[in-house]
Amino acid sequence: MKKVSLFVRSLILFLVMALGAFFWCFVCMLAAPFPYKIRYWVTSRWNVAVIATAKYVCGIEYEIRGEENQPDRPIIVLSKHQSAWETIFYLMALRRPLVFVFKRELILVPFFGWGLGLLRMIPINRSKGADAFKMVVEIGKERLNSGQWVIMFPEGTRIPVGKAGKYKTGGTRFAIENGVEVLPIAVNSGECWPKNSFLKYPGKITVSIGKPIASQGKTADQLMKEVEGWIEAEMRVISPHVYAHEKALSQNQARQA
Repeated sequence: MKKVSLFVRSLILFLVMALGAFFWCFVCMLAAPFPYKIRYWVTSRWNVAVIATAKYVCGIEYEIRGEENQPDRPIIVLSKHQSAWETIFYLMALRRPLVFVFKRELILVPFFGWGLGLLRMIPINRSKGADAFKMVVEIGKERLNSGQWVIMFPEGTRIPVGKAGKYKTGGTRFAIENGVEVLPIAVNSGECWPKNSFLKYPGKITVSIGKPIASQGKTADQLMKEVEGWIEAEMRVISPHVYAHEKALSQNQARQA
């Protein structure tokens, strides 16, 4: 019975997301002639509706820690990535308009991709390698100068709960190129909104925002080690139950030493 309820609630959320994207795409198109700040706000109302549905229908609450750490200046956001939830949430919740770096094929997704195409994002062809990164740097600099924040997920893809992917240095290289700080974020969204799962589970998602980290005088690897160190340590603070086995293993090793 509980699984049926989960399915029904998850189905309602899916319908809100799918049908909302269909209808809201046309609203976004109507808003296209308006200044970008208005277009961004209008587009993000879909995000507000999805997060509200997840909360009131699926029981997915959320809290933000370290909200005061968001600076009012250009910055690169580097976040843990466990599910689609944070890509929806950040657009409506962070202090400044966001610029996502994503594969250009998403623009072709009917309705959702078309609405996304009206925003100042950075679609890239990943097969281009160095040329793709060059484009990110060029366009990203323009976006930063216009007051937006560039957001990247250093692990490159959604990572299962309790795991860590390889942290790639694209985001820190970009920060160093532009002489701006990076803003690390830890999030445990995968516990409620698992990767590749239709079912969504009730619970509380914690978004923990760290203090900005300076990029000056550091290599991309050094800066990324700082980012990774903070994010992975913070994941163990916001989801201690997920990493309990690490503590038990450490205690066992200490006893054997």
